[in-house]
Amino acid sequence: MNRRMNPDELEKFIHRTLRSLPERHAPGTLEARVLAEIERRAAIPWWHKSYAWWPAPVRVAFLVISAVAAAVLVLGWFAVSRSPAGATVVDEAVSHFGWFATLQAVVSGIVDKAGLVWRAIPPLWIHGALAFLVACYATLIGVGAAAYRTFTAQRPSL
Repeated sequence: MNRRMNPDELEKFIHRTLRSLPERHAPGTLEARVLAEIERRAAIPWWHKSYAWWPAPVRVAFLVISAVAAAVLVLGWFAVSRSPAGATVVDEAVSHFGWFATLQAVVSGIVDKAGLVWRAIPPLWIHGALAFLVACYATLIGVGAAAYRTFTAQRPSL
């Protein structure tokens, strides 16, 4: 008899069938291999592990040092680019690399044209586009949350 089962009957049938299968036992060497791997991972020093495993003071120090290094690089670049010596360096680079002047002219032209286009767009359009993007992301998050709740809802046990 090939009658169609409704989803609940099918679920119960599959559940009974899977429960009736004999349990598979792990190989005898599995426990030893797992314990050896746990010991191996525990022996790895923290600086060879991912950032999440670093001690908290070291993570904070790393973040502070990274932020200071980034700030020094930005301030240094700004100081060099605004100084007469920076202009000299750029002129020297242009004289040694002919294609650099062409690249600089092309990039400068693109930036100038993009600035003209950006300034030609009415602010209301920009604000409207940003509001639309925010609404799209909020909708995406809402639909994702609703789908998650729907698909992970507690089902009655069999």
